[in-house]
Order: sequence, then structure tokens, then C-alpha cells
Amino acid sequence: MVAQSNLSIGSHVWVEDPEAAWIDGEVEEVNNEDIKVNCTSGGTVVVKASNVYPKDPEFPSCGVDDMTRLAYLHEPGVLQNLRCRYDINEIYTYTGNILIAVNPFRRLPHLYDNHMMEQYKGAAIGELSPHPFAIADAAYRLMINEGISQSILVSGESGAGKTESTKMLMRYLAYMGGKAAADGRRSVEQQVLESNPVLEAFGNAKTVRNNNSSRFGKFVEIQFNEWGKISGAAIRTYLLERSRVCQVSDPERNYHCFYMLCAAPQEDVEKYKLGNPRTFHYLNQSNCYELDGVDDSKEYLATRRAMDGVGISSDEQDAIFRVVSAILHLGNVEFAKGKEIDSSEPKDDRSRFHLATAAELFMCDEKFLEDSLCKRVIVTRDETITKWIDPESAALSRDALAKTVYSRLFDWLVNKINNSIGQDPHSKKLIGVLDIYGFESFKTNSFEQFCINLTNEKLQQHFNQHVFKMEQEEYTKEEIDWSYIDFIDNQDVLDLLEKKPGGIIALLDEACMFPRSTNETFAQKLYQSFKDHKRFSKPKLSRSDFTICHYAGDVTYQTELFLEKNKDYVVAEHQALMSASKCPFVSGLFPPLAEESSKSSKFSSIGSRFKQQLQALLETLSATEPHYIRCVKPNNLLKPAIFENSNILQQLRCGGVMEAIRISCAGYPTRKTFDDFLCRFGILAPDVLNGSYDEVTACKRLLEKVNLKGYQIGKTKVFLRAGQMAELDACRSEVLGRSASIIQRRVRSYLGRKTFILLRLSAIQIQALCRGQVARHWYDNMRREAASMRIQKHCRLYLARNAYKNLCSSAVSLQSGVRGMAARNELKFKKQKRAAIIIQSQCRRYLARLHYLRIKKAAVATQCAWRAKVARRELRKLKMAAKETGALQAAKNKLEKQVEELTWRLQLEKRMRADLEEAKTQENTKLQFALEEIQLQFQEANTLLIEELEAAKKAAEQAPIIQEVPVIDHEIVNKLTAENEQLKALVNSLEKKIDETERKYEETNKISEERLKQALDAESKIIELKTSMQRLEEKLSDMETEDQVLRHQALSNSPVRKMSEHLAIPTPLENGHHEPQSAAPAKKFGTESFRKSQIERQHESVDALIKCVTQDLGFSEGKPVGAFTIYKCFLHWRSFEAERTSVFDRLIQLIGSAIESQDNNDHMAYWLTNTSTLLFLLQRSLKASSGTAARKPPTPTSLFGRMTQGFRSSSANLSVGPIDIVRHVEAKYPALLFKEQLIAYVEKMYGIIRDNVKKDLSPLLSSCIQAPRMSRGSVLKSSGRSNSNSPQASPWHLIIDSLNRLLCSLKENFVPPVFVQKIFSQIFSYINVQLFNSLLLRRECCTFSNGEYVKSGLAELELWCGQATEEYAGSSWDELKHVRQAVGFLVIHQKSRISYDEIKNDLCPILSVQQLYRICTLYWDDNYNTRSVSQDVISSMRILMTEDSENDDGNSFLLDDNSSIPFSVDDVSGSLQEKHFTDVKPPAYLLENPAFQFLQD
Repeated sequence: MVAQSNLSIGSHVWVEDPEAAWIDGEVEEVNNEDIKVNCTSGGTVVVKASNVYPKDPEFPSCGVDDMTRLAYLHEPGVLQNLRCRYDINEIYTYTGNILIAVNPFRRLPHLYDNHMMEQYKGAAIGELSPHPFAIADAAYRLMINEGISQSILVSGESGAGKTESTKMLMRYLAYMGGKAAADGRRSVEQQVLESNPVLEAFGNAKTVRNNNSSRFGKFVEIQFNEWGKISGAAIRTYLLERSRVCQVSDPERNYHCFYMLCAAPQEDVEKYKLGNPRTFHYLNQSNCYELDGVDDSKEYLATRRAMDGVGISSDEQDAIFRVVSAILHLGNVEFAKGKEIDSSEPKDDRSRFHLATAAELFMCDEKFLEDSLCKRVIVTRDETITKWIDPESAALSRDALAKTVYSRLFDWLVNKINNSIGQDPHSKKLIGVLDIYGFESFKTNSFEQFCINLTNEKLQQHFNQHVFKMEQEEYTKEEIDWSYIDFIDNQDVLDLLEKKPGGIIALLDEACMFPRSTNETFAQKLYQSFKDHKRFSKPKLSRSDFTICHYAGDVTYQTELFLEKNKDYVVAEHQALMSASKCPFVSGLFPPLAEESSKSSKFSSIGSRFKQQLQALLETLSATEPHYIRCVKPNNLLKPAIFENSNILQQLRCGGVMEAIRISCAGYPTRKTFDDFLCRFGILAPDVLNGSYDEVTACKRLLEKVNLKGYQIGKTKVFLRAGQMAELDACRSEVLGRSASIIQRRVRSYLGRKTFILLRLSAIQIQALCRGQVARHWYDNMRREAASMRIQKHCRLYLARNAYKNLCSSAVSLQSGVRGMAARNELKFKKQKRAAIIIQSQCRRYLARLHYLRIKKAAVATQCAWRAKVARRELRKLKMAAKETGALQAAKNKLEKQVEELTWRLQLEKRMRADLEEAKTQENTKLQFALEEIQLQFQEANTLLIEELEAAKKAAEQAPIIQEVPVIDHEIVNKLTAENEQLKALVNSLEKKIDETERKYEETNKISEERLKQALDAESKIIELKTSMQRLEEKLSDMETEDQVLRHQALSNSPVRKMSEHLAIPTPLENGHHEPQSAAPAKKFGTESFRKSQIERQHESVDALIKCVTQDLGFSEGKPVGAFTIYKCFLHWRSFEAERTSVFDRLIQLIGSAIESQDNNDHMAYWLTNTSTLLFLLQRSLKASSGTAARKPPTPTSLFGRMTQGFRSSSANLSVGPIDIVRHVEAKYPALLFKEQLIAYVEKMYGIIRDNVKKDLSPLLSSCIQAPRMSRGSVLKSSGRSNSNSPQASPWHLIIDSLNRLLCSLKENFVPPVFVQKIFSQIFSYINVQLFNSLLLRRECCTFSNGEYVKSGLAELELWCGQATEEYAGSSWDELKHVRQAVGFLVIHQKSRISYDEIKNDLCPILSVQQLYRICTLYWDDNYNTRSVSQDVISSMRILMTEDSENDDGNSFLLDDNSSIPFSVDDVSGSLQEKHFTDVKPPAYLLENPAFQFLQD
């Protein structure tokens, strides 16, 4: 309440109102204890000061997320806050860690979709808007992080939305802890969720307050394993309302399952012998048979599917609905008096028909069923007595049987669901969700309300202890003294209800044990036992009612049916009947009792058993960390947009929210952070803010100055006692009033001075005008006098000038005549002289020209003769060239025949190869032996000849000299001469044989080696011949063009032809490389070893390439050296054309291992550039061959062919660009697979770089969305130390730095601009999504000052985009359109004057209606306290949202982040189109290797 000293005229207060609960007004007059208040409703009331609450004049129009942040924490403040938030569809509000949920009675699908669950994943309570997902996430996080089991208690009256809130909690827990089911079975979380429709069908009914009211309490235990995944679950139910089966009040309904079964398909209706629900007694007690918007036939099928989902078989389902149908038929059995005294029997044939139908459905004996309803068996020590009962008792027995069967059926369903779901015995952590009925107080309150209110009293005690514990934790955390604070405890009420042996339940059990006890005797017992109890009272004019003062108010109970409803024993006849049923399901509902237990006691107290269940529940809750959700029903009409203050206030009291507020008020209800406190009350002590104090000292000095006692200063907050906030506001209002007077005085002074200055300025202007007029007249006279003098002067000047001009012209005429005559004479002489010179020059020219023409004629004749000779020579050459055309055609035909012949000879040569090797070896051996023999004969002949010559010389020397003896032995001489001639002939023949043998040997070697070479290169020669044929066809088709080329290339054709003849097709090897064919003969023993050495050398080359590329090769002229080197090696080795190769796999492994470390963006950028460039080169090579093969001839392999094609296609190649190293190839499967792998790696590296940047920006964006708040004292303190301490970097600056680092890294690694643009576009889109979603989820961000802060940050991003240029930034700035428009709306003034069309068409065209509505309702001005848009605009948005929700249920106001790959291979090719690769320098490491000398070409 407000202290009288704090009230002054003009203060805003709350006063009680019998209709609206609380209304606000303004104090007009204060007279001691009486206060006159002018209410906003128009009236004036006089109230006591003790009944008035202060109102916060600065209360935001949209309310606050957490009611602990209210300046005044009291009933009217809480009610106002809930109403303001309900009006803008904000149905959830925190009170500390307690969530209050107001039922909107409309669908809000955007609040519960998967995207919303993703937003609340990992978010702390208070970080985002209030939501059940936040409570569920907090429970889940505490369980995972601290290993403590959690519980979530959902309470509220019927129709408040408890069941829906529980469903949302279950959905979120299944979302967080769900895991895939194994072996095709449904997962645990799926079965838990699918159990809801089953339990609702058999446990929910329509009541006055709710169309789907849960008539039982439910506690769901969800068990989790050590990894946080759901491993099991269990469902416990409490106090099913059994009496509803037999008794239904108008306009309520019985349980849903009865109506579903009556609306089932026709075959099921006939099967269970049902019909219109109006024909059954248990259903026609009320006139309500159908629900608006609910189709019972569809609900029946949905319930069937849900039963399948929880593991209930079709046979069990059939038995369940047979039992339900039997209960309906049983209710139609009526009884009349029988023939015996006090006996009863079925009333008529209709009753007997329903009795027989019930017996048939129960599968029991009809007579046995009738006896169990109309007779009782009394067992004594001596005999067994059968007793008839009257019709009234028979009807009660019938109803008791129906209730018992239905209760057993419901218990069986719960057990079946639990068994189907399964429990994890090893689980040590669980989250329990309690969906329990709220406090009830009706006109007629029976035993059910007594148990329900007992439950709420127990839970309220648990709640109070938890709230007080949280208060203690808050005080301990802030390090303030709380030892003297106490809270209200309701233990005395609990003792009254359940204490043994003197509690109400104990007395009720005692009364039930005595047969003659009645409701009146029970009530009298209560009056005697509790007549002095302060919580118990007896109503006036009542003999059996009693009143209990609960925490939520007084409730009067009627004891008429207490005894009957507390008894929970089964009639022995009913037990025997059901146990004897032929249906296993029915007999299983009534298992036979042990003989001892049946004899010991037939009575079982429902109250005692419920108390035990409640105690077990509380023990479970005490072992967990509780979380609370209080559901509130805004009106009893169950319609949207209706907020009944009194009704809601009563629910808040019943739900314990007001009790929690009272606990808070017992301590320090007002808690303000230092910043908020100084901002609000800093005007009370301006000198404190002007000093260099920290926040704590500034708050202390301010409170000391206003002389406030009893407050406490915590670590981060100021804690004020109840009423102290009003005192401070009163002081603040007084200071503001004085300040207003000063401002008014200054304004009046300013206005008076402004009027005086205007008058003085007007007088000065009039004086200035008068003086100006006088000055203008005087100046006009002076100007006329000066003009007359100037006219006289010019007249005299004119007359004197005319006289002078006449005299001057006469003299000039005389002088010109004399000079003209002299000039004419001189001109005549010059003309005569010039004519003579011309005549002489013409004569000399004629003679010289005649001589020149003669010489020219002779020279021309000589040149013509020579040119004719040269022309004839050229003509002969051209005729020879023309003859080659026919020769080329003949050569083509010849080559075609050679191809066929060589194809046949290839097989023949392979077969003859082995024979040739053996024949060659034998022939070589034979020739060597013959050569050796001939050489020996030759040596012997030479030796004989030499010996004979030496013998002849010796004989000549020894013979005596005979002087001139002419005696000659002619025979000897002739003989010797003949022998000599024979020897010479023999020597010559031997020499010829030796030469012939050597020649044959050489020829044999040549032939064998040539055949060997032909065998090895046959396939290559066939390819060469086919290529030559294609070249000839190309030459024939383009002969006219080649003739023109040959005329210009006549002198260079012969050497080119010689070069082309010496070219050879290399032989393909294993790894895609090719072996150059040698022109020299191969050695006969080195063929295989040479091939092996070539393969080894090529493997060494691949190893050298991989080793080189592993290193950072850098860039050459802005192009990646690694990609260029790899591509040129592949071209040289012809790897793209290989059928099988391992070089691509090795390179892919290299790239994969190089990018394993994903944190280094520089490394990723380097490999992204190399990989994308290699992909571009590969794409150009493969795309040309596959895309243009149909219209372009194959590439010639000879040098001449390439030259001629180059001449023909030089103009066409201009469009390709200056990529001289690109060559079109026919790629095989390994090359195409390699291309696809490169595309995958490019996309992966792009995604890694983008996600790394998002990861770095994510913590910064959470700071960017909200402006840093500093108190004035801290600002002054930091400004006084600004010379020594550098200011902390803004998160926007950190984002700019991060973007700059990324841009520098991408530029240094020459990443293609298309990648840079796409990366920054997606990063800016991510920034847009995060900032915009935070604006919509966090109300503290939707402020004017925060909008200015975000706008300044966006301006820095815009400046960065301009500095980065469009080449790199691209359209990044456009990605921020959502947050730009939202922030632009926040910072505009006078929003209340803007219409919806202006907002939608001009200010925020890109935003949806849901997004605009969210921003408009969350907006609040923390600087100037301006209002948001008008209520008309809000209403228009609501209408549009309602229409949209009807058309699209999944419309969400949040944005989704796009993580797709936004480019294609063609985009990469287009970005690299203009790059020149001819100037790229290969790495020096490879150039040192002889195998890589081709890189220099």
C-alpha cells in the first residue's frame, strides 16, 4: 500500500473496483486518511489511503517480459502487465523463473514450429521472449550439466490450457532428447506423444469451463540416458473422476470415448450394437452431444491410430470398445419392484434387451449379471444368505459396476502404455511433467474438489518453499542480509486436512468403517473436532456443510456424497461376475483376490490412497529441481480477445502467483540494477552523478541524500523494501514538478525576450526604410546633374572629332594615289621577268623528260622479260602442287588398304614373332660360323701366298747372277703366273663372300628389329593411319583454302613436311603417360627392361609432382602456380585420355589431407583458389570436346595439320580468350570422375570458410543487437580515466575487423571474385537473420535507442561494402534488407501518425504482417517514452494475421538461414574467363628435374 506521506495531488494510483477489480486514476485531494481519486473511467471515488496502490507512470505500453522488473510488484501492476501483453498476443510472461501462460483461445502456429524450437535451444531464461520451450530447455540443460533430475509443474483451472502446454513441453523434450528408433519400432518419445490422444479420449470430457477438460491428474516421467537421449518413460495418473461415468450435468458431456464410439463407422456401430447417443441414459442426462469444430468420427479413427502407436493390438482395441459399449448398455437397464418384498427386477423388455446386450458384450451369463445387480450374498459363520435389494439400491449397484469397470479400464490403458513405452532401469536422470488440476471452488463442492484442493495445498506448500528458496538464492548471490525474512506457510491447513489421527481424511475413513454412519453424523463429528480451528468454520443455515480457508480463498464443501465416494471396494458379486467372463480382457480387469485379503477387509479408502499417491508425488518432486508453469483462462466464454480482470485475478490467487508476490514483498519486492536505478532517480542527486563515483557508491550516496532507510545494496542491484519505491517516486515527482516550474519560467522569459527583440527589430527596419528613401531622392538629383554635364562633354567631343576626320581623310587620299602609281610600275616589271623564267624552265623540263622516258622504256622491257621468266618458273611449281591433289587422293585410298593390311598383318606378325626370333638366332649363329670359316680360309690363303712370295724372294737372292743370259723357262713362269692369278681370284672371292655375309647379317638385324618395333607399335600405327585418313579428308574438303596458304608458304613446305614425317605417335603406358618412340633401332635384349624403366621414371615424376604441390607454391602474376603445374603435367602425360590411372586418386587424397585442418581460413583460401582454377581448366578442356565434337573435326596430330587448322580457326579462337595452355581432349571416365570430385571439394572448402566466419561472428552478433548500457556515474568515471585507459572495442568494429581479415586473406590468395561475392552475400544474410530474429524474440532490443545503435552499426557495414568495392562485396548490402527496414521503423518519430499502408508500402515493404505486428507490439521508447503505432493499425494487422493463419498454419515470423551452395561450375568458369596463363612461371623445384623440362615450353 502507499504511505500517506508519499501521496500528493497528481499522483497516479490504483483503486479497487467491484467490476474491473482495479482501475487507475489520479489523486485530486488528500484529506488525512481519505483520498479523492479521479478515475480514468470517468468517475470520482473517495477511498482510504491503505486501500490504494501506486501506479508506475512510466509503465511501457506493451508491458514487460518479467514481472519482477515491474517498478511496483502488486496485484494491479501484475494484472495490468498481463492485460497489456495479452492485447498484443504475448500470452507468456515470466515471474522470475515462473511462466504464466494466458490461454489465447486461438491458434498461434508460428509460436510452436520447429524453427522456434531451434531458437530456444541453449538460450537462457530471459534471453528470449517467455515461452514453454524456454522452461523445457532450462530443465533439460540443468539435467545434462548438473546431473539433477528436473520436474515441470503445469497447473491451472479447467480450460486454462494445461494440456496444450504439457504437449508443447513434451514436443520440445522429444526434440532435444529424441533418437531414431531401431528395428522399425516407434521411438520412446513418439509413443509418449501418441499416448496423449488415448488418454484424452478416455480421461477428458467437456465441462462448463473447457471443451477438453482433463478429469484426472497426470505425471509423466521421461527418463534420459547418460548422453541426454530419451531412454524410457512412465505415466502416473491421479484421481480419475469416476462419478462422471454415471452422472453428467447440463451442458457438460461424458468422457469423449462414448461419443466417439457412437460416431464410429457403421460396421463398428453394428458390431457393438450402438446407435444415437441420445438413446443412452449415461449420455442423455445433458443436452450437449457434439462439440464445435470437433468431428467425433475422425477423432475415433485418430484414437485407433494412436492405440496402434502405443502398442495396443487390434484384439485389445476391440475388447476395449466392447467394454465401453457394454457400459452404455448397462446404463440403460432400469429396475422396478419385484414379486418379493424389497426385491427388484428389470423394468421392461427394453431393459432386458440392454441387460442381455451388456452380458453379451461382457461375455458373461445374463442371469448371473442380473443377480449381481439385484441380489446380495451375505456370508456368516454358519451359512450363506442371499438377500434381495430394492430398485434404488439396484440402480446404485448398476452405477457402481459401471464406474468400477471404467476405472479398471482406464488403469489398464495407463499400465499398457507404460509397458509399451518401457522404462530404463539404468537411468539416473529424468524430467517429470505434471499436468494437474488447479484449485476449484464451485457452488457445489464435493469429495472430488476436496481432493483436488488438498493436492493444490500440498503443491502450494512446495511452491512456496521453492519461491522462498529462490529468494534466498537471489539474496545470497547479491550478498545481502535476509535472515529476518519469513514467508507464509500453509502447514496448518494441511494438518487440518490430512493429519493423523485427527484430520478430516482420518475422520472420513473412520466414518466409512461404521455401517450406520451418515453424512450428517460425519459433519457433526467435524464440527466437534475443529470448532476452534481458525481454518475451519461452519456455514450458517446448513447442517452438513463445512468451510475451509484455503490459501486461495474459502471453499464450502457439501458432505452429501463424501462417504459413498470415499469407499473403494468392489462388490463381491461384481468381482465374481467379471472374473468369470469368457473374455480374457474383461476377466483380466478383475483378477481374483487372495482369500486372506478378501476376508480381512473389503473397504479401501480413496482418500487415504490418494494421500499416499500425493505423498509419493511430492517425494519425487522434492528430489527434483522444480519449474513452474501457471496457466490462466482469460474468460469463461472460451473466446479470444476477452480479458476478465476479476476472473484472472482469482486464478492468479489460486495458482499461487499472488502468494509468490507476497513472499517477494516480505523481502525486497523492488529490485533495480544500478544502471536502471541511476537512470530513473539520478535527478534526485545530480551532484552524485557529476562526481567520479562508481555505480555502487553513486547509488549509496543517492539513497543517503533522500534519507531512505531499510534498503540494501547488492552486487549488481539495489533492493528496496515495500513502499520505498513509492517514496522515491514521490521525491522524483516533486523534483520533476520543481523542474517543470523552472522550465516554465525560463520558457516565459524566453518568449518575452523574443517578443521584445521582434519589436525592436521592426522599429529599426522602419527607420532604415525612411532614411533610405531620403538618400535615394538626393542621389537622384546628383545623378541628373552629372548626366547633363556628361552630355555637353560628348557633344563638344563629337564636333571636334568630325573636323579632324575630314582633314585626315584628304591627306590620306593624296598619299595613297602617289604610292599606288609607283607600286603598279614595279609590279609590271616583275611580271615580265617571271614570264621569261617560266619559258626557260619549261624548255629544260621537256628535254629532261624526253631523256627519262627513253631510259624507263628500256628498263620496263628488261623487267618484263625477267618477270616472265620467274612467272613461268612459279607456274611450273603451282602445276606440281596441283598434281599433289590427285596424289593425296591416291594416298588416301592406299592408306585405307594399308590399314586393313596392317590389321591383318598385326595378327600374323604376332604369331610369326616367336618363329622369327628363333630363325634369326639360328641364322645368326650359322652366318657367324660361316664367317669364321671363311676368315680362317682367307687367313690360310694369305699365309700361303706370303710364304710363296718370301720363298720366291729367297730363291732370287740365292740364285747366281748371270749376265745377260736370255734363257727363260716359260713353262715355270706361266705355271707360277697361273697359280698367282688363281690365288688372287680366290682372295677376291673370299673378300666378296665376307662382305656379302656382313651385309646379310646387318640386313637380318635390321629386319628383325623393324619387325619387333612393328609388333610393339602396331596399335599406335593404326591410330596414326586413322588420324592421317581424317587429316586427308580434312585436306580434301579444304583444298581451296590450302591452295591459298601454299602459295604463301611455298618456300617452307618441304622442311615442314620433313618434320611431320619424322614425328611419331607415343605409346600409352600404365598411368596415363606416353612413351616417345625412338627412331634408332632398339637393342634386341633391352626391350622389356627399357619399358620397365620408363614406367618407373613416370612414377617418379608423379611422386615429384605430388611432393611439389604439397608445398605452398604461391602465385605467379595472380595465378596459382600449383593448379597450372598440375594441369600442364596432365596434358603432357595425357592423363585425361587414359582408361585407367591412379594420379587423380593421389591428387584427391592430397587435397583431402590438406584441408583436414578447417580452422585456418588462409590455408582454405589457398586451396580453394588452386582447386577452382584447376576445375576451370579441366572444365574448358572437357567441355569443348564434349560440347563441340558434333560440329568440329578432330584435332590433327601432325604439325602441318595443327598449323593449317590454326590458320583457319584463328578468328574463332578469339572468343575463347588468351588461355594458350588449354587444349581440348577426349576425356575418359577417370578424368570425368576427377572433375566431379573437384566440384565437391570446391563446394566443401567454400562452405568451411563461410561457416568459420559465421562461427566467429555469432558471439559478436548477440552483442550487436543491443546497445551497451552504462550508468551516468560509470560514464563519468570512465571519461575521467580516458587518458590512461583505451575504450573497449565495439562489437561492430570487431565484425568489421573480422570481415577485413577475411577479405585480405581472400585477396592475398587470389580467390575468384565470384566466391568472394557469394561468401560475403551469405555472411551478410546470416547477419540479417540473426539480428532480425533477435529483434523479434527479445523485447529489450525493440527500443528507439537500440534502433539507433543498430543503425549506426549497419552504416559501418554499408561503408565497408563501399570500400570493399562491388567486385568483392557484390550484393551483400542488399541481404540486410529485413533488419534495415526493421531498424528504420524503430528510429522514426511519431509512429502513432503512420498508417498501415505507409508502413507496408513505404517503410517496410519486405516485412510480413506477422513481423510488422511483432515489432509494433514489442516496441518501447526508453529515451523519450513515445508511443508505438496506433491501435487502429494494430487492429488491421490482427485481422490480416487471422486471415493468414486460416490460409497457412505454418507461417512463422522468423527468418531461416540459407546454408546452400549458391554457385555452379559455369559461374566459376565465367569468373576466370579473362585470366592469362601463358605468363605463369613453373616452380623451380620441378624445372631442375629433366622429366619436367616440358613446363618451360
